[in-house]
Amino acid sequence: MKQKFTIIGISDSREQYFSPKLLQIISSGKVFSGGKRHYEIMSGFLPKDSEWIDITVPLDNVFEAYRGHENITVFASGDPLFYGFANTIRKRLPEAEVTVYPYFNSLQMLAHRFLLPYADAKIVSLTGREWKLFDTALIRGERMIGLLTDRHKTPAVIASRMMEYGYDNYKMYIGELIGNEKEERLREMSVREAAELTDIKFPNAVFLERTESRMRHWGIPESEFALLDGRASMITKMPIRLLTLSMLGLENRSSFWDVGFCTGSVSVEARLHFPHLDITSFEIREEGRELMEINSRKFGAPGIDYHIGDFMHENLNDYPAPDAVFIGGHNGQLVEMMECIYAVLKEGGVIVLNSVTDKSRMLFEEGTAKTGLKIVQTTHITVDSHNPITILKAIK
Repeated sequence: MKQKFTIIGISDSREQYFSPKLLQIISSGKVFSGGKRHYEIMSGFLPKDSEWIDITVPLDNVFEAYRGHENITVFASGDPLFYGFANTIRKRLPEAEVTVYPYFNSLQMLAHRFLLPYADAKIVSLTGREWKLFDTALIRGERMIGLLTDRHKTPAVIASRMMEYGYDNYKMYIGELIGNEKEERLREMSVREAAELTDIKFPNAVFLERTESRMRHWGIPESEFALLDGRASMITKMPIRLLTLSMLGLENRSSFWDVGFCTGSVSVEARLHFPHLDITSFEIREEGRELMEINSRKFGAPGIDYHIGDFMHENLNDYPAPDAVFIGGHNGQLVEMMECIYAVLKEGGVIVLNSVTDKSRMLFEEGTAKTGLKIVQTTHITVDSHNPITILKAIK
């Protein structure tokens, strides 16, 4: 039996209007499905003795309830293909026949209310998702960002995160219960004002419109970072930092590890220039916690996943497998560290080390020989009156 799904997009209005064709589909249906809010809106349109299947988590139970029904009519909010339930059906039941009748999605309706030219807006869904794509949009300074929210990532929570990392250079347009004639509410305000909201109704959607450009550093002077005990010698110098990032080739990588991050300068710089990356950073010294917090917020680099403790005691399988690793500190265990990294490093992945001494260079060479890594680039650089540094790059 090939299942057939008819998915009808609706608004939050309690006075729905349907074409004769859709009214015919609804009146002849026997099995219907949707969220509880959709049932409240559509119950008056449903035929007597029809069956309703609630869409609730876990979705496995929903799809189990769908089994045995040949024709199912589903009601969804707005456009069912815009981060909607139609995509879930197509993923779980690829053989099913799906027909979609869309309505305006919530962001379209919000843009219409405020007359926002949203054609080039960056759309991000935070509904049950992590912050990564939103952070990326902020770092890149997108002119306009459309956000789908959920009950946890509310407009106030979003605004608070923006304030935390210095992204108050946007105006916020908030729409609550859009399409509901009696309860719809529209608000335009600053990020700072939105962070103080306590009376937000769900569902809601948000547009962010950039009011001014925010400085995006390319090469941060070491004097600008919060330092370990105020010692500038404990930070990777800016020219070396940029050359290191260049040798890592991060524009073509997906997961970057910064081992021994100290002040977090390499992680922060990588985050600002390659915001698509998953960045995982490790530091053995407890002081690194505060330094990473201060520096990532000062320079607007959210989303760095950092860990304090002995790297050699970490279960590295708990983290996204890297395809680029910078070793900024090894505590005399460089060879053993390289062996641990090699075990999880993706094929084609690279390891880069800034060597200050002949001993660390020889240990790196020993580590490459033991693991089968191949040294593909060696660069010597001297900055001002500091000791010369050899930057070594090995590939798996």
